[in-house]
Amino acid sequence: MRCVESNEENEQIALFQWAEFAAVRYPELELMYHVPNEGKRSVRTGSRLKKAGLKSGVPDIVLPVARGRYIGLYIELKYGKNKVTENQKKWLRALSEQNHYTAVCYGWEQAKDVIEEYLNLPSASKLI
Repeated sequence: MRCVESNEENEQIALFQWAEFAAVRYPELELMYHVPNEGKRSVRTGSRLKKAGLKSGVPDIVLPVARGRYIGLYIELKYGKNKVTENQKKWLRALSEQNHYTAVCYGWEQAKDVIEEYLNLPSASKLI
C-alpha cells in the first residue's frame, strides 16, 4: 500500500471535496474559491503575475458570503509545522479591520469547522 504524504495542497483538495458534498446543506459553498498565491515560479513569471495584481500574503481561501457582522470569510490554510508569515498576518489583520472574518486553520478539518461555524451565523438579511 502506498502512503501519500499530506501537505497543504492535499489538505486544500480535501477541503474543496468536502465543500462539494456540503453544498447540499450550504449552497453558498459554491462561491468559495482558492487564491493561487503559492508555488515556485520563474522570476519572469513572478514579475508578470505581480504586474497583473498577484499579492504576496493574501489568504488561501475566500468565501464571499456575508454572515453576522462580517462581509466575508478568509482562511489561511496551513499544514504540519508551517507558520503564518508576517505578510500573511498583515493581510489577515487588514481584512479583519474591513469586517471580514479571518482564520488560520491547520488542516482541512479545522477549516471545515470554521466554515460551518461561520455559515451558521445569522445571514445579513436576518439581522435587519
